[in-house]
Amino acid sequence: MPCNEKHPAMPSKQTPAQKRKVHQVMEEFKEGKLKSGKGKHPKVKSRKQAVAIALSEAHIKPKKSTPRAKAAKK
Repeated sequence: MPCNEKHPAMPSKQTPAQKRKVHQVMEEFKEGKLKSGKGKHPKVKSRKQAVAIALSEAHIKPKKSTPRAKAAKK
C-alpha cells in the first residue's frame, strides 16, 4: 500500500492514472509547453497555475483548509 510522505499511516489519495496525468502536465510546464487553454492562449509562467491545471486535468479537488486550521494560523 503506497504511503503519504508526511503521514506514513495514510494511503495516497491519487490513483496511478491521476499521478501520471499530474506528472505529464508538470513536465509540459518545465519544458515551457503548457498553455492556459486551447488555441492561442498564453504559456503558463507560474508554478502555482501549473499545479492548478494539473489537478484540474486529473480531476482531483484541491484541498481546502478547515476553519480550525485557519484559526490556528491567526
